[in-house]
Amino acid sequence: MKIDRQQLIERTYARKRPAAYIRVGLDTGGIAAGASLLYERLKKIVAEKHLPIEVERVGSLGLSYLDPVVEIQSATLPRLFYGHIQPELAEELLTAHLDRHEVLDRHVIARFDPGEESTPVPNGKTPQLVFVLDTDTDENDKTDFILFSLREEIKRSIAANPPSVIRALDMRLYNKGVVVWIPHLGITYTHVLAPDVTRIVHQTLIKGEVVEDLRFKAPDKQQRVVLRNCGLIDPERIEDYLAVDGYQAFEKVLFAPSSDPVIDELKASGLRGRGGAGFPTWLKWKITRDVPSDIKYVVCNGDEGDPGAFMDRSVLESDPHSVIEGLLIAARCIGATTGYFYIRAEYPLAIKRMQNALDQAKELGLIGKNILGSGWDFDMKIRLGAGAFVCGEETALIASIEGKRGSPSPRPPYPSVSGLWGKPTAINNVETLAGIPAILQMGGASYGAIGHEQSRGTKVFAVTGKVRNAQLIEVPMGTTLRDIVYEICGGCQGKAAVKAVQTGGPSGGVIPEAKLDSPVSYESLRDLGSIMGSGGMLVMDENDCMVDIAKFYLKFCVDESCGKCAPCRVGGYQMLQLLDKIARGMGEASDVPLIRSICISMQNASLCGLGQTAPNPVLSTLRYFESEYQAYIEGGRSYARKMKKLREGGEVVRIP
Repeated sequence: MKIDRQQLIERTYARKRPAAYIRVGLDTGGIAAGASLLYERLKKIVAEKHLPIEVERVGSLGLSYLDPVVEIQSATLPRLFYGHIQPELAEELLTAHLDRHEVLDRHVIARFDPGEESTPVPNGKTPQLVFVLDTDTDENDKTDFILFSLREEIKRSIAANPPSVIRALDMRLYNKGVVVWIPHLGITYTHVLAPDVTRIVHQTLIKGEVVEDLRFKAPDKQQRVVLRNCGLIDPERIEDYLAVDGYQAFEKVLFAPSSDPVIDELKASGLRGRGGAGFPTWLKWKITRDVPSDIKYVVCNGDEGDPGAFMDRSVLESDPHSVIEGLLIAARCIGATTGYFYIRAEYPLAIKRMQNALDQAKELGLIGKNILGSGWDFDMKIRLGAGAFVCGEETALIASIEGKRGSPSPRPPYPSVSGLWGKPTAINNVETLAGIPAILQMGGASYGAIGHEQSRGTKVFAVTGKVRNAQLIEVPMGTTLRDIVYEICGGCQGKAAVKAVQTGGPSGGVIPEAKLDSPVSYESLRDLGSIMGSGGMLVMDENDCMVDIAKFYLKFCVDESCGKCAPCRVGGYQMLQLLDKIARGMGEASDVPLIRSICISMQNASLCGLGQTAPNPVLSTLRYFESEYQAYIEGGRSYARKMKKLREGGEVVRIP
């Protein structure tokens, strides 16, 4: 049934959230960890026992290292998040919350909303819970000792309604010693030692006073704009999206007399393309709008192909309507009549949820003929990519949608002037479009106040590799790489130290540990020899050989090259042979300058971004780790065999 403009404004079709619920994170990562089985198990138990709680499906919370993740709100306990809840724990979780009014030990993700007060339970009586966890990585885990000390002191000092002291699974704080979180008071203590236990019990739990020298006061380093709804709404219900201001920004744009105010807001926001190029979004839209044409197109680039990257996939799976709304706004601003979602076929869940969202939007009349009675017609379609990395490049993507071989074309003309079937086409990636509705709702100036110099707003990153807690994050531009690696993701996994961070995927560069205090921005990463890219971030430790890293990324680019231009086709292959020669201990002193020469030729003469940026990992490893190349060249085959044996044995390898 179609809705009219007034019904949308009044959110007639928005769904009221239940008072008691349990939500399961059902994105690809969660499903792989067992979340779909958990979801079905919970639904079955609730139905069989007629329990007063609703089981809901949500997308990704970003906490990949804790999947399966659930959120639960009951009538007697506050809103809590749990991690590593396997299907066999389903009944225990429900029984604990609904019957015993207890919290599961060793599964709570504490401080999920840093800086926010705990959500009171519906009856107004917030239970007194105290969560404890040693966040250091050494072998001397002091959690049990502080737990025991707190429980004993509470026994001695609090007779009536004593607080429950529970071991948390994760505090979302790292390297802060023993952390104590008291949600009903909204207080977090760090670096807690044995002598502090008495103060915490008597000053805080009994008197309600804060122990200031222990209190953690730093604000959350993450800020969710693009990920604002991920993990909080059901991605398969349009009613959930309408309940969180969904399509409200589009309604304002749809009935505005001109698109100039929208262009002005985006200009004030400083939003630049999050696909990696960083071109100002407002300018791309304005150029496309101002080109005279009877037909125009908008395209969402969801061809995410960087190894280890899952930013766009998570947004498409968790909040598909935000991307649709962003594309609708773009189409209205430039005067387009048709839009395309180009999504790689390896993302079946993202494709399923996007198609479902499109069908729902069409059913309500948000897509199609005479949208909301405005007289404007617009349709959207999904096109599947066949897994070619080069199709992330705009002209190759256009060729693929047109049914041709996905290979790049010379520019100019740019797609904004001559794109799909020779018509003006605006192409934005998933993250850019998903953020547009929120930016227009909060105001361009407010969004522009976030960030760093010319790099404004927030950026989503998929942090993977040798990091303690791999996850999806969203941080303000200007956040340092060190804060991302150590403060948000917990530092390095295992005993070896962080050696470098790769940003920008195969097109990016390697940044050494000594440079991790650099802010994340388009300009600073470029100066370091890397790029922002779409948001992949790979952490490497001392066991990683930089020659092997350069080989890995270059081989990926060689395999994915369309072969259309000689600098990329020939240059990449020749450089890969030289890197392999060095890694086998057969390199010569003349190989390094030859590699640099080939890199420069590829950068200057390649047809598209793939060939132009493929040398980045090689150049950056030469810039910061040339000693490793020299060690292989000078040490010969015996050195290469020694390094291979050490790495295969799991020993920490430090190149002299």
